[in-house]
Amino acid sequence: MKKTVILVVDMVHDFTNEKGLVFYPENRNVLPKINQAVEVCRKHGALVVYLQHCYRQGKPDKNLINMRPNCIEGSGGEELDPLLTVLPEDYVIRKRRYSGFFGTDLDLVLREHDIRRVIVVGTKTNCCIRATVTDAYNLDYEVHVIRDCVATNDPVVNEVHLTDIAKYLGHVLPLENLDALLSNEQDPEGKAGNL
Repeated sequence: MKKTVILVVDMVHDFTNEKGLVFYPENRNVLPKINQAVEVCRKHGALVVYLQHCYRQGKPDKNLINMRPNCIEGSGGEELDPLLTVLPEDYVIRKRRYSGFFGTDLDLVLREHDIRRVIVVGTKTNCCIRATVTDAYNLDYEVHVIRDCVATNDPVVNEVHLTDIAKYLGHVLPLENLDALLSNEQDPEGKAGNL
């Protein structure tokens, strides 16, 4: 079986809580499904990595010039949502750019665990999910995005990016197919064989 990681992207207070600085209601709705996906992955021995968007307090950052301030270190907005179950063996990796791979040790952690398959869930499909998926693809990981475990502020934008990801960068599958993927080495359409 291919060694697998599930990346939970940016499910932090500022994105998931109605009092958060960049809250999108759909982020709250996908949280229980993300927890389900994490539990399925844990059952199959997958590594769990939480990516935590976080900007340094009082320090310049290019991303904050063009967007509303959010996820500032020490504000509480950067904290992982308390509905997530983070275990001691999981990794929490902070990031300051859209991609979880850029400027972090994520790739090193995955290679240390001999990971070949990356499953991606979280927010925002058109930004941090897309950037992380693109970098995973460019680093030769096999990428799967769980359709019902990603969100953004617009359902049409969400679907456009999922369509592009499926066409160019990897696979998009429903949560109900995740267990079969990990159990039987099946592709998202249910065909046995190499992915």
